Amino acid sequence: MTKVYVVRHAIAEERDADRWPDDAGRPLTKDGEERFREAARGLRTLVPSVDVVLSSPYVRAWRTAEILHEEAGWPAPSRAEELEAWRAPKDAIPLVQGASVALVGHEPMLSRVVSLLLCGDDDTVHTELKKGGVVHVEQGVLRWYATPRLLRGLH
Repeated sequence: MTKVYVVRHAIAEERDADRWPDDAGRPLTKDGEERFREAARGLRTLVPSVDVVLSSPYVRAWRTAEILHEEAGWPAPSRAEELEAWRAPKDAIPLVQGASVALVGHEPMLSRVVSLLLCGDDDTVHTELKKGGVVHVEQGVLRWYATPRLLRGLH
């Protein structure tokens, strides 16, 4: 009975091959970081803690996971290459273990992970996970989806 919290990274800088030749190094914007800090504080009211936070090692996702630790009081993130932007959604499913886990990563991969969790297929359920948004799935049931705006309003 694992509770899964799927978290898309916060607002990041626009792609720019001159500044970030490797897209994995693209960071959050200052505004994106500030807005997600507020969202994470709101998320804390819905989900006081999780057992583990797993994050893509990409800079923007990792920083988002660190903010969850700093502002929501969730555990410090652990690196999960299975959540890198280019990976197949099925690669993330073995990460879903224990009582509660947060998966921090990228679109469109995360929406496809949600589809897998809900119906066993990565292309049946279509969602639009906003940057900084969170989806809660438990035992194949969509419990809730919170946009970053909604989360900021809870703070």
